[in-house]
Amino acid sequence: MQIGMIGLGKMGGNMAERLRRGGHDVVGYDRDPELSDVGSLKELVDRLEAPRAVWVMVPAGEPTHSTIRLLREMLSPGDIVIDGGNSHYVDDQKHGADLATRGVGFVDVGVSGGVWGLENGYALMVGGTAEDVARLRPVFETLKPEGEDGFVHAGRVGAGHFAKMVHNGIEYGMMQAFAEGWELLEASDIVTDVHGSFKSWRQGTVIRSWLLDLLVRALDQDPGLADIKGYAQDSGEGRWTVQAAVDHAVPLPVITAALYARFASRQEDSPAMKMVAALRNQFGGHAVTAQEGQTGMGADAPGADVTPPVEVQR
Repeated sequence: MQIGMIGLGKMGGNMAERLRRGGHDVVGYDRDPELSDVGSLKELVDRLEAPRAVWVMVPAGEPTHSTIRLLREMLSPGDIVIDGGNSHYVDDQKHGADLATRGVGFVDVGVSGGVWGLENGYALMVGGTAEDVARLRPVFETLKPEGEDGFVHAGRVGAGHFAKMVHNGIEYGMMQAFAEGWELLEASDIVTDVHGSFKSWRQGTVIRSWLLDLLVRALDQDPGLADIKGYAQDSGEGRWTVQAAVDHAVPLPVITAALYARFASRQEDSPAMKMVAALRNQFGGHAVTAQEGQTGMGADAPGADVTPPVEVQR
């Protein structure tokens, strides 16, 4: 099958390569001329035979919006635009409705697989009409992992990115749980082989997973994670998952906490924790000074004298 691929970065470039290996005719466009097969979007569209299929693999937000707006003016009735980035499902619905006025189809695809997808395949969560998805099925079959799973036509336009959004929210919670477990094991004076403990969980346990494999790999490369800064960015999908939970009145305490933990990772000296320390000092005499970084046993500490100082009013 012939397909255009816009955006040939880490994901888009590898996806284009996997499609080529699978026998598809891929025409790629990227702003980097060294990666691009053509010099412009117009040239890409002109190179494709009608009815065209154009896969957009650029950052979510304005880069995707502007690319789809340009394609809208270049494509013809019967063509299909595929958004494989991390777009918000609400934006998919707008794009689908707008392109439909020109007779152009729209399919949203949530893609998971990262840098390993070229060799292992990509998990694909797809939203769109049955007709459009069926037409693109040869492309999906090549991109997905071998075997029965790894692909789902999740529902109408927007469903693919909604499913991927929830997938990423779950991923947030799983990573946070592994991270907290690692920190607790490191803090223990009983467990002397933390690295080996995680390795032992890779077989025969209910938490064995690819994430666990990657955690062990990270520790193999950098025991103690001395070269890693404790700062975690969020792609936006964690926020959208929490917002969708609010919109649907569905409680997501684990995913929400994991998102907030990422926010906390960006604060070198948390303002909120400064206030907590100040309040504990006020009612219990427990202080942590910025200059000394020293702690004192406050009134609420285990074994402390619970009789408050004379000057403290409760």
